[in-house]
Amino acid sequence: MTRYGPMFGPDVTFLGVPPCTIEEPVTYADADVVIIGAPFDGGTSHRPGTRFGPSAIRQACYLPHDGSRPSLAMRVDALKDLCVYDGGDVEMFSGDIDRSLAALETAVYAVTSAGAIPVILGGDHSIALPDATGVARHHGLGRVSLLHFDAHADTGDIEFGSLHGHGQPMRRLIESGAVRGDRFLQIGLRGYWPGPSTLRWMAEQRMRSYEMTEIVARGLDDCLSEAFDIATDECAGVFLSVDVDVVDPGMAPGTGTPEPGGFTSRQLLDAVRRACYELPIVGVDVVEVAPPYDHADITAYLGNRIVLEALSAIARRRHDATGTPPWTPTQPLLDSR
Repeated sequence: MTRYGPMFGPDVTFLGVPPCTIEEPVTYADADVVIIGAPFDGGTSHRPGTRFGPSAIRQACYLPHDGSRPSLAMRVDALKDLCVYDGGDVEMFSGDIDRSLAALETAVYAVTSAGAIPVILGGDHSIALPDATGVARHHGLGRVSLLHFDAHADTGDIEFGSLHGHGQPMRRLIESGAVRGDRFLQIGLRGYWPGPSTLRWMAEQRMRSYEMTEIVARGLDDCLSEAFDIATDECAGVFLSVDVDVVDPGMAPGTGTPEPGGFTSRQLLDAVRRACYELPIVGVDVVEVAPPYDHADITAYLGNRIVLEALSAIARRRHDATGTPPWTPTQPLLDSR
């Protein structure tokens, strides 16, 4: 079967890693990680444009696209130390949300079943439903917890007459049984949505949602430690879902539903690094990068670095599991070089 490649733009892989074809598992049989593009914005409630996100994230780097990225901080080269492939984009049409989400779930399940970690580039946040479901189908429904960085809870019920959209995937995941409500951790919420009835539903599911006021009062590290303890209790792995609008729009303007008062980009990158180093990550998605509203590729660069931080931390976690001296964030850059 011919590789599908991209829906929008040139057929480039993430920073030059080798391509593969999702429908042909033999092409990624040795993969640790497979990048999947989900160029879909048919679930958007406000500003569209995230269909161009996967292409922008893949290309947003000033360094050569040579399949290598040594991390100064983690002292690994994730694109070399891990076997990383890029499966191109899943064919997703904004006018057919049911068909598009089903196709993505099939792709994610195929990658996970092959023993690789899927890293999905969105696309709007409606893709979290097939992303986490595809992973949970392999590891066991209710056996994967979800760590969700976002300004919004995404737990709406019926929006614009539809059960699916970027404001509803987390409710659908819990209702389907793919993810347990009491193993659903949300970090960075703020603003003026959702309303009281939706918040009551969330409380009934025993979700744990860290709003920015609590995070500022307690400190992000304290909140992350608590969330990580919950995420690893009675679950086989953790799915990490990162909406770039968790970052303040002053640092991530290229997104469809910007909400002032969020993380700095540094806080998010550190949090993603810590999550992927400390937790058994079984899937990742990075969503809501909308290039039409970006300035100087700021948000695309952030999306690219979120992926690199996640991969570098996963590589370092595996490296340290071999019994070598563990990574420490306090080690000076040139020590033992």
